[in-house]
Amino acid sequence: MNAPDPSPRDTARAEIREFLSTRRARITPAQAGLPTYGGDRRRVPGLRREEAALLVGVSPQYYVRLERGDATGVSDGVIDGIAHALRLDDAERAHLLDLFRTASGPSRARKRRTPAEDRVRPTIRRLLEAMPTVPAVVLSARLDVLAANQLGRALFHPFYGTDEPVNNARLVFLDPRATTLFREWEVVANDTVALLRAEAGRDPYDRKLSDLVGELSTRSDDFRRRWAAHDVRIHSTGIKKLHHPVVGDLDLPFESLPLEAGSTTSLVTYLAEPGGPSHDALVMLASWAATGAGPSPHPPTDPPRKEGATPG
Repeated sequence: MNAPDPSPRDTARAEIREFLSTRRARITPAQAGLPTYGGDRRRVPGLRREEAALLVGVSPQYYVRLERGDATGVSDGVIDGIAHALRLDDAERAHLLDLFRTASGPSRARKRRTPAEDRVRPTIRRLLEAMPTVPAVVLSARLDVLAANQLGRALFHPFYGTDEPVNNARLVFLDPRATTLFREWEVVANDTVALLRAEAGRDPYDRKLSDLVGELSTRSDDFRRRWAAHDVRIHSTGIKKLHHPVVGDLDLPFESLPLEAGSTTSLVTYLAEPGGPSHDALVMLASWAATGAGPSPHPPTDPPRKEGATPG
């Protein structure tokens, strides 16, 4: 008989242990302002638990309990102390707080997302099509492509040119063409995993996300290695560097905007610098798409309720 899957609470406790230990390993005693001695040879890099406890301002015994995932009664002051001692950024602090909430018990865990949050309202679809000169897509927190306007589909042609559900994480790690599409594939791969890791902390009850992580971990060594690093990231703006099969290289600043307060579904837009070569390439791409040579001008319907399809 197969063993039952671990509960979100047990998983969160294991995640806390791995997350805090990887954060400790990044910081040397010298960086933390602690004295070092010539004969201090360490078996592992970074801070020891006792040193982390000193910096946080708690007893070593209490810190060990925290790092083992015992989140009962953890105060905001202790979380702030950990964030300061381990130099956590905003995304890392939020991730740790999510893990503590789940590990402390089901009553404090984040409520399971409802299926309706994976649907795109008709007004959002009309908004997408009202931006004919701006590539735009709607992404779920699992990086499912829920909708895209004509120029958005043309930008990611032929990856979005399918009737099957498209997931950007599968595209990055399972489609060999991705290393050509993304000129900075390593950066995109790191960001993709960091986004999924943060969402796994926010919503430990998302079975589709768990299945996606399991699939990618099984099928991609690149994904599995990055997942083990426990990096998380807020990725709301930046520059996407692409190589398009029709118009060549594009450097496109992007903005990722939540569709509503508290929503993990985002509208992502790509806006080229006016007058630059990427702007000219987008104009050419829009013309190519409008002639019928590009992808269908009709927005896709909501993805069918099935998992596991690989784009392309």
